[in-house]
Amino acid sequence: MTKRIFRSIFTVAAVILLASFVLITGVLYEYFSNKQMDQLNMQTHLAAQGIESAGEEYFSDMDISGCRLTWIAADGTVLYDSRADQSSMENHADREEVQQALKTGHGESMRYSTTLMERQLYSADRLSDGTVVRISDMQYTPLTLILGMIQPVAIIALLALLLSLLLASRMAKRIVKPLNEMSLDDAERINTYPELAPLTDKLKSQQNQLCEQEKELRRRRDEFDAATGSMTEGLVLLNEQGSVLSINKAATKALDIGRYCIGKDIRELSAEPPLRETVEKALGGEHGEEHITLGGVSYRLYASPVMSGNRVAGAALLMLDTTEKEKAEQLRREFSANVSHELKTPLHTISGCAELLANGIVKPEDVPHFLSQIQSESKRMIALIDDIIKLSHLDEDAEDMQREDVDLLAVARSEAANLDQAAEAAGVELTVSGESAVINGIPQLLAAIVHNLCENAIKYNRPGGFARVNVRHEGERVLLTVEDNGIGIPPEQQERIFERFYRVDKSHSKEVGGTGLGLSIVKHAAALHNAKISVGSAPGKGTIITLVF
Repeated sequence: MTKRIFRSIFTVAAVILLASFVLITGVLYEYFSNKQMDQLNMQTHLAAQGIESAGEEYFSDMDISGCRLTWIAADGTVLYDSRADQSSMENHADREEVQQALKTGHGESMRYSTTLMERQLYSADRLSDGTVVRISDMQYTPLTLILGMIQPVAIIALLALLLSLLLASRMAKRIVKPLNEMSLDDAERINTYPELAPLTDKLKSQQNQLCEQEKELRRRRDEFDAATGSMTEGLVLLNEQGSVLSINKAATKALDIGRYCIGKDIRELSAEPPLRETVEKALGGEHGEEHITLGGVSYRLYASPVMSGNRVAGAALLMLDTTEKEKAEQLRREFSANVSHELKTPLHTISGCAELLANGIVKPEDVPHFLSQIQSESKRMIALIDDIIKLSHLDEDAEDMQREDVDLLAVARSEAANLDQAAEAAGVELTVSGESAVINGIPQLLAAIVHNLCENAIKYNRPGGFARVNVRHEGERVLLTVEDNGIGIPPEQQERIFERFYRVDKSHSKEVGGTGLGLSIVKHAAALHNAKISVGSAPGKGTIITLVF
């Protein structure tokens, strides 16, 4: 609640600050535009006087601080221009400021100059001979004004934001502090806000009931703890009002309510709708069963009424952890769906291209393109099937694969050589360094580990990037490190990159290809070698994956 109040106060302050900034900018822009026009008018009057007294000689000695001066005949012909060749300039008789000057002696206007490709201010004076002298300058824009004051504006804005943050934080804490200091265990002393009176009245009533049953509940709790303390399943016993009579450690951990919950209504301790509904059914004399997720863990919740004759005397809740079962089932469904999707996509492409070719719809010059599509999608499907077969072997009979002593550095160099062409095409520098390190393992699986890690380091990189493979000893352990400076992996996705068909950047993955099974193969192959995998990555900076054998 503190955060919500803080955000509301800070948002209001920020909006007021922004509105004030926009208003002040508008006022300053209007002020400086008027001042700029006044200055331009003064320069125009001085230039007119100079031309009147010195004639054309004035142009050779004039200094108008970077402004543009144009001398225009009464018929609109440009006689002189300080920025352009007057012979190539169009007639200016239709210019607003020129027309005003010819009529009244002075004219002003603001418009976009096609000659200078920028917005200009124009000031024109009519001379005694009927010609017009005009001076123009680039008009200030709000952006120009802001950039001119960027340092003081930034300092003021920063100070205002810091002050807003401080005041918002203090006000939010001040509002919430009385609520945080309330003691629900002592409802008699809750007098912070009159609006809480209904809640305090209810708490008073419940406390009176709890006091009468406290001794009996403590005895029953002790007996329950002794009998159910070692259970892995969560078990809760409720009275007919739904108050907790006994609860074991597994249930308190699952519900995250602690042992203080004894004697309190379970429906008030947990706001989970499935729990409340199941309890209501049980207290109503019905058996209830619901699925509930608490703290990222999935449970199957069973509730049964406890009968005393024909009266419901309470309820018993049983919580079974089904997380692993559901996760396995979910992975199975996702894998099946992904396999189906990944196989259908190239098949649809192959079928479509083949149908077009078979029906003679394709132009002769386009036939190679469609054949190339069929070949590419066929290779993609073959690669996918190969990876699925590899994973199947790893899941089923990988332990039967022949093990031997393998130089991991030699494997890394061999796989890097196989990927040299791909690295060169991607503009990525692929290097291998380190020392010879012999481990007992399965050669083809170790090669698959290095190949997939290096392939990802190349694919998810950028032109001019690097992919570095290093093999070294660390005591009795052997470390394989693959480092790149590519797109990186967000922290929230790093735990999922080894899932089957999971891709961090799906749009990029479509461009670079791949089956989405490479890191799953790495994970399974590493597990078969009792190797630990660690991932270090930051978006935009790169990724380091280390295997410890």
